[in-house]
Amino acid sequence: MYTETAVFDLLLPGDSHSLKQKRSYIRPILAMLKKFEVSAAEVGLHDLHGRALLGVAVVAADAAQARAVIDTCENQVAGRPEIELLSVKRRVYGDDD
Repeated sequence: MYTETAVFDLLLPGDSHSLKQKRSYIRPILAMLKKFEVSAAEVGLHDLHGRALLGVAVVAADAAQARAVIDTCENQVAGRPEIELLSVKRRVYGDDD
């Protein structure tokens, strides 16, 4: 069994000056990610309205499958025109960990 996690650092549009506006950008992204059968949540930068950290985790039978799912999630987030993906931190956990 393998688990892969990723943390996406997002730059939100300039009009994101309130928590309500921030959530209007984050909620659809989280909903889209969950369609790939992953766990996804906002995990940091809660006090900044123009930035967000989203955490994603997947459990799979083999490392390649977990990597493929996280790759798909990363590509989907990076392809969203309204936000900018600043960085991605990934980590794989296997049976040996």
